[in-house]
Parts: sequence; structure tokens; C-alpha cells
Amino acid sequence: MTVTEPTRDVFNQPPPLEGFNAFESNTPLVEAVEREGASWAVDRLRTLGDEAGDRHTLELGRLANENPPKLKTHDRFGNRIDEVEFHPAWHELMRHAVGHGMAALPWREPGPGAHVARAAIMLTMSGVEAGTGCPISMTYAAVPALRRQPDLAAEWEPRLTSLEYDGEELRPADQKRGALFGMAMTERQGGSDVRANTTAAEPTGVDGEYALTGHKWFCSAPMCDGFLVLAQTSAGVTCFLLPRFTPDGQRNTFRINRLKDKLGNRSNASSEVEFRAAWARLLGEEGRGVQTILEMVNHTRLDCVIGSAAGMRWGTARAIHHAANRRAFGKPLIDQPLMRNVLADLAIESEAATTAMMRLARSYDEADAPFRRLATAVLKYWTCKRAPVHAAEALECLGGNGYVEEWGLARLYREAPLNSIWEGSGNVQCLDVLRAIQKSPESLKALLAEIREARGADARLDTYVNELRAQLERPDDLEARARRLVERLALALQASLLVRHAPADVADAFCASRLAGDGGRAFGTLPAGIDFGAILARSLTS
Repeated sequence: MTVTEPTRDVFNQPPPLEGFNAFESNTPLVEAVEREGASWAVDRLRTLGDEAGDRHTLELGRLANENPPKLKTHDRFGNRIDEVEFHPAWHELMRHAVGHGMAALPWREPGPGAHVARAAIMLTMSGVEAGTGCPISMTYAAVPALRRQPDLAAEWEPRLTSLEYDGEELRPADQKRGALFGMAMTERQGGSDVRANTTAAEPTGVDGEYALTGHKWFCSAPMCDGFLVLAQTSAGVTCFLLPRFTPDGQRNTFRINRLKDKLGNRSNASSEVEFRAAWARLLGEEGRGVQTILEMVNHTRLDCVIGSAAGMRWGTARAIHHAANRRAFGKPLIDQPLMRNVLADLAIESEAATTAMMRLARSYDEADAPFRRLATAVLKYWTCKRAPVHAAEALECLGGNGYVEEWGLARLYREAPLNSIWEGSGNVQCLDVLRAIQKSPESLKALLAEIREARGADARLDTYVNELRAQLERPDDLEARARRLVERLALALQASLLVRHAPADVADAFCASRLAGDGGRAFGTLPAGIDFGAILARSLTS
């Protein structure tokens, strides 16, 4: 006699989203790689896509976040060590990222499309695990800052651009095959106002060498081999390179007071640190530390845009996969008209973010300083602001499952606000946009010229751009309305790019819902007549 347990039967649940190519299934990204000059990287991106969509790699992301880093201030003998202990999954993910050139590709292989290819690598891998993006991004961004001082660049760049991850053990950088870099700017009393920092830098008597004493309220990735740090000299705020080990191989007086207990980004160690006459090297001119470290910040802001676009892509993919494999009210969820509207709207937002991000990455390849100056701040503000609401809607597509940790959307949702805060919050970006418009008017001209490339292609966009220009010409209350102004700049840029490069269904839906007022404020309010199927087809993972 066969005994059945009908309550144990599992049905109408989607299979895991795994075993797919995370690059090839992302049609807007594939098209952008070709369009923005990185077609030479397609084969390696396909290889990476298989890796990123593999079950084992996705499991590493889960493990790294469920086993967050631990601070070890002392060894068992009582010696101060200030080390961070990570789960093996973290180190394996770091090996993937470093090995694929996520931290180094544009510096190892400079040329057309190098930053574009790297952006595609980072977007594809960031959905697997976002925390590793912090040390990877800072290592990538440190190189242009170090190049302001050739002797330091010659010493550090070979290790920073290595494809070998050598981060499992803390030891002097000259004993390692590869190195990682971090950054320590903000202090508890200053935050974004880095000129308020009180860390003191005293000359040691050796040219270019200083002793730093002070604290940093946020120091990301404290296990790195070196850091760019701001401190005060007699000339003002100055930039320094502070390594974890002194030249004689001793541990620098770099004290990790605690690791931050964060909302998301759980796999990555963010810390509060203290320096006690820590040995450091001068980087750049005394008193011009902010200008020096901005070489690093500009590149990490690009990565904030990439990271937010990645979150949108992975949220869209998970929502569509779920809806395609679950039935509700008599038919597949993806065939329900209202759900199709929601999913298509999520896909449009994701495509707009990816398309604009890849155009921004090309400006770094072309050294297009005017466009890059303004577009980085504009897209950092808007893309990062859209990520949390996008993640919330993607999560809701899974219903109660989306709110359960093991389905992956809860982690994505917690991660989503970070890029808007990191490297300058929304208000900082908007003020930076105003500063660029006023001090570098050529940057506004460059951005508007890019937008005008679509002139005459869509009447709604033309009208929107005319209204935008009128807003820009109003001198009153600029700071108070800066967010609205930056939002308009971002939407105009995204619309222009979609009108020129995306299929008509995508561009029409974007302009109708984002520019013309025909859509609502929530996702899933696209107007009638939109071809949802054509839009969704560009985001299917299978």
C-alpha cells in the first residue's frame, strides 16, 4: 500500500534562477558593449556570463553575506593585529573579480572600449555579490590618483593591476603578488564636509613622509594594503598614501576600532579606524588634498552608477523569471496584463540605467572631460535614487517569497540604498551639478549636445528638453530646486539615448511614462498601447 503525503508535494514554484549566461541574456548590455566600442571583449564577457549565472558562483554570494566578516583586534598572545577575518566564499569571489580584470582592465589594456568592457564586467558580476565591489572599485579608482605622483605609481601600480588576488593574508605589499587599495576621508564631525576633518599630519623629517594622528568615521575595506587618506598640514587638507605596513615591514599604527553593523553590504567590512602617528607618504601638493583624491572619487562614482544599474538588472531578471514560472488565477503570472505592465516598466528602467551607464563609461575611455564632469554627477544622483524603489517593486513581484531571505530579493533590497550614499549622497551630487554648471559651463554644453543628438526623433523629448532649458535659465532658488533640475537632466539624457539606440517599443514607453506625464508615479502604470511582450523579450534569462 502506497502512502502519499499530498501536503509535502511542491508545485507551482519557479525553479532556481541559475545555469544561465548573465551577460548574453542581458540584451541591452550586449548591444551597448558593441555600440560603445568594446566588441573586442564579447568573448571574455560570455565566459564571465556563464560564471556569473552558475549555481556555484551564486551560492558563493549567499554564503559571503550570511557569514559576514569578523574583526580580530588581537592575537591569542595579546598582540595588536587589527585584522578582518572573511568567509572563504568572499575570497573566492574576490579571486573571480580580480582575475577578470574588474579592478585593472583599463590600466592593463588601455585603449578604445576598455572602461566600457570593465563596466560590463562589473555589472554582470555585481548581481552575484555586491560587497566585493567596494575594494575592487577603490583599487581601480586609486590608479589615476596615484599617477599624479609617478614614484608612488611606479611602486604600487604593478600590484594594483595584477590579475592575482593575494588578499587572504595581511602582510607587507612588497611580499604580495597583488594588492588592494581603500580610502579614508570622512570623520564623525564632518561627514561629506571633508574639510572639517581634524586628522593631523606631522612631517617626520624625511622628505615626503608624515605621521598621521586622528580618526576616520568610515573606512571601507580596512583589510586593504594601502589607503588614500585626507589629513591636515599647515597648508590645509592634504592627501596621503597610508599603507598597512611601514617600509621596514612593521604593522602601521592603523587601529580598527569596530566594524559597522550595516543595513546591507553585509559581506564587506566597513570600519571606524584610528591612526596613532601612522606612517604615510605625501600624495600630490600640500593643501590640495580634495583635488587629489577627487581623481579617485570620480571613478568610484562611475562605479556607483554601474552598481545601481546592476541591481536593477538582477532585480528585473529575478522578477521576470519568477513570473514566467508561476501560475496565478488560471494562467502564468507573466501573462496577467497588470503584471506584464509592472515587469515591462521594471525592464524599461533597467534598460535606461544600463544604456546611460555604458555611454558614461565610454566618456572615460575617450577622456571626454566636459561630458564626464557633469554626466557622472547627474547619473550618480538619478540612477542611485531609482535603485531602491526598483528593488522594492521587483521584490513585490515575488509576493511573500520576495520578503524571505533565501529568495535573494531581500538582500538586493537592503543593498539598493548604498550607492546613493557612498561617494557623496544625493544632495552632494546635486550641489556638484550646480557647481559644474557654474564653474565649467562647457560641461553643460557637452551634456546638452549629447541630448540634442535625438532632436526631432520624438516630439515629447523635444518638448521636455525645451522645458529643461527654461529651467536652467532661471537663476532663482537654484539650490532649493536642484534635485528636480538634476532629475530632468538625467531623464532627458536617458530618453535621448533610448530614442537613438533602443527598439521603438522601449523608447516610446519611456518617453510616454517618464516625459509626457502619461504614466503614473509607481511602476506598472505604463499607458495603453505599449507592446509589453517586445519589452520583456529583451530581459528574459531563458
